[in-house]
Amino acid sequence: MEQKMHTHTGRQDHLAGGAVTFAGVLLVIVGILDVLRGIMAIAQDDIFVLTPSYVFRFDVTGWGWIHLILGVVAILVGLGLLKGALWARIAGIAIAGLLVIVNFLSLPYYPVWSVVAIALYVFIIWALCAVHPDRT
Repeated sequence: MEQKMHTHTGRQDHLAGGAVTFAGVLLVIVGILDVLRGIMAIAQDDIFVLTPSYVFRFDVTGWGWIHLILGVVAILVGLGLLKGALWARIAGIAIAGLLVIVNFLSLPYYPVWSVVAIALYVFIIWALCAVHPDRT
């Protein structure tokens, strides 16, 4: 019975470690997409919807700089996660949480991608919170 319990815990550790690696890869990819989204907004691309009556009104260029900077940070944190750094796990939760808020606030400018990005960042937060540092 004890051996079976140990095997189950080993499988959970393996799955948790895989989730962190997947979260790192996903954070790098979504970070790159945020950088590209930021560049599009800074360049005043016509792909963004302008809604004049939105409560959280920013200039599209302002949103571009926010996404560009946070995208670069997300890429760096994702690379840290792939190297297994503890600071990256903590920073990954923080940057993903911040990006959930930023994507929520930019919903009217690029609605479909904002919803997709929010879902991806929530998954990243879950994957990083599911890991127990004493077990890995």
